[in-house]
Amino acid sequence: MIIIQTPLRVSLFGGGTDFPSYYLEHGGCVLSSAIDKYIFVTIKKRFDDKLRIGYTRTEMIDRVDEINHELIREAMRLTGIAKGVEITTMGDIPDQGSGLGSSSTVTVGALHALYAYKKELVLTERLAQEACHIEREVLGKPIGIQDQYIAAYGGLRFMEFTTGGEVVGHRLELSERTMRRLSDNLLLFFTGVTRKADTILKEQKTNIKDRLTILSEMKHIAHVACDEIQNENIDAVGTLLHESWLLKKQLASQISNSALDDMYETARKAGAVGGKISGAGGGGFLLLYVPRGQQEQVRDALKDFQEYPFTLGQDGSKVIFDYQR
Repeated sequence: MIIIQTPLRVSLFGGGTDFPSYYLEHGGCVLSSAIDKYIFVTIKKRFDDKLRIGYTRTEMIDRVDEINHELIREAMRLTGIAKGVEITTMGDIPDQGSGLGSSSTVTVGALHALYAYKKELVLTERLAQEACHIEREVLGKPIGIQDQYIAAYGGLRFMEFTTGGEVVGHRLELSERTMRRLSDNLLLFFTGVTRKADTILKEQKTNIKDRLTILSEMKHIAHVACDEIQNENIDAVGTLLHESWLLKKQLASQISNSALDDMYETARKAGAVGGKISGAGGGGFLLLYVPRGQQEQVRDALKDFQEYPFTLGQDGSKVIFDYQR
């Protein structure tokens, strides 16, 4: 049996500028971080040639083409494993629609598990690129490309997407104290709503040409946030998150709604400086920047919503167990 641990993420700044239809013309950038919540993918050899795929449901099939779980199906096609394995996914969050990058995390984790099963060492960059290929090109999902890279590499990363199609990223090398301060001031609350991101992202993608000024400003804020964090001005993050969220809501009609706006304003009145709905929007998790002195007031104001304690994580996708007989 092999077990792969792959992190979920919080997207902090620049989301939307990682669509190829935008950055191939204008360049893009994001600041995003892995967190200490994961999706685990296990793979083991079966005694027969059948395939067993376990997630929120169980599939027992004879051929890869029969697999309903499209991410695992395409990962198996790409890696060439066609029979006699059992693959299971387990996660620390709702199955889908969380806004924490779970689809890309599953894709990266599945690829990593399948290559490990083949005893093939692959570069982190290849895992990210192949996950992008599966989700965007094979399955045609209207998504950006930050999630796959964060899932593969981990850490708090600033990534730039060039007009030439390159992804140039680096991990922010912060002191342990600075990283802890940033992490301690971020809170996550579940909105109670999960959603399919595709509808929101399709509209956002369609609107790109009419939102160039907004996207340019979001890109600028991502650069400023990166500089402020590296200069240890952590409290600037809250204000910048608020400014960026006001811009992001204009990218598509379903990114926010009256209920989400009310939740966010309730948190702001209680002491949150800024925040955003994580991921595409429309539901999932509300990420807030709250100074430690105001956190209990915010928790009390949002007592009807489940808090999801987390810390920013360093690990990317990795093998945590490997025993093959």
